[in-house]
Amino acid sequence: MTQTPEPQYYPDDEIDLRELFATLWTGKWWIIASTVIFAVAGVFYALSKPDIYQASALLAPAQGQEAGSRIGGQLSGLASLAGVSLGGGNANKTTIAKEVLQSRAFLTEFIHRHNLSEELMAAEAWNKSQEEWVYDKEVYNPATGEWGRDDEGKSLRPTDWDLVNALKSKLTVTENKDNGMITVSLKSLSPVAARQWVEWLVHDVNEHMRAQDVQEAEASIDYLESKLQETNIAGMQQVFYQLIENETRTVMLANAQQEYVFKTVDPAVVPQEKSEPKRALICIVATLIGGMLGVLIVFVRAFIRSDQSQPDK
Repeated sequence: MTQTPEPQYYPDDEIDLRELFATLWTGKWWIIASTVIFAVAGVFYALSKPDIYQASALLAPAQGQEAGSRIGGQLSGLASLAGVSLGGGNANKTTIAKEVLQSRAFLTEFIHRHNLSEELMAAEAWNKSQEEWVYDKEVYNPATGEWGRDDEGKSLRPTDWDLVNALKSKLTVTENKDNGMITVSLKSLSPVAARQWVEWLVHDVNEHMRAQDVQEAEASIDYLESKLQETNIAGMQQVFYQLIENETRTVMLANAQQEYVFKTVDPAVVPQEKSEPKRALICIVATLIGGMLGVLIVFVRAFIRSDQSQPDK
């Protein structure tokens, strides 16, 4: 019978734990030095980062949208006969408003309406005692209101693209799929500004959607009234009167509701605690990285020494 050869073991390929610990002990100063350097660097980095605050508002779809949709649905057939598209029939205004809130056109208008360019692009800190912004004088001079220039002489005044990207990086809009609630959160160096900006965003998107619906309804009314003057058919006149009544109702409801699309369930407040940076976590991670790098250096040095000590074959 053929005997199966027993596996052969090569001592040189085995991991000797005693030698491993001896190598680490020999290079302990490299490990300690690397760990200390990274720990100190982590502390300085964590302390150099300014505090960032986050304010949030909990919103719910405003009541009355479903009723308006039902009314629009009942008259949609009549509107199609007259060549008019009733606003709000099948469209979900909450979904549209959520997308508008994050759209580039709306955010650009929002930034310019409230003059947030300097706070977004030039502010480097918030003075808590005096409750005012601290600007980077090389970027923007608040005394003269002038933007600085780079090494090539170009103005540092941000474009609309830069402004929207800066605001989008601070803005978060999330929707709870279970109950339809929407949370609008915004981060800022200033806790006061974080709360104020969230309130402005909610107010402005409500006003934007209100103005849009009123404009569409008034345009429909003008069109229907012109068509009403052109027809002498009693049946069609009745249809036009019903459509005009519905569009007039839309204008009245839009102007009557203070919170048109989003109703504030939990308003934003001035945050008392920072959300970023996590300084303790930064220091711990930096220390761990330093320790692992030190161990790696010790093993690489030991491998190079052992390779050099072996005689050439």
